[in-house]
Amino acid sequence: MPLWQWLLESAGAVLLVILLFGVVLVVRRRVLSRHGGTFELSVRDANQRAGRGWVLGLGRYREDSLDWYRIFSPLPRPKRSWRRNDLTFVSQRLPRRDEEYALYSGHVVVVCSTPRGDVEMAMSPSSLTGLQSWLEAGPPGSRPSR
Repeated sequence: MPLWQWLLESAGAVLLVILLFGVVLVVRRRVLSRHGGTFELSVRDANQRAGRGWVLGLGRYREDSLDWYRIFSPLPRPKRSWRRNDLTFVSQRLPRRDEEYALYSGHVVVVCSTPRGDVEMAMSPSSLTGLQSWLEAGPPGSRPSR
């Protein structure tokens, strides 16, 4: 087989794999969004250097947990999950200049405390309202007094 034909077939195979990966991501997002309660949610550990470590994803509310799925992962499981009783809203702020390029446009940064340390999340202002409502909607007596 001539070299040019081998290169052409290899390029076609690579494009096919990329196309299939894209289809898997679209189908996965549709399946996750099918039951509602999903929103764009970027996450990073608060101990990262300023402006670094943001990962784009989707958040989904399930009964008493907030699940987070990486946007470019084909896995059907959440990468991280926080129980409602373990997540506490601490503060919010606008993205810093060095964070704007890494986050969705119009999102605010929210700091929440968890038993494993602080976590920063970026979401739209309407999603923040939803998060605060979801945190407050827990059963009476389920949150420890602080």
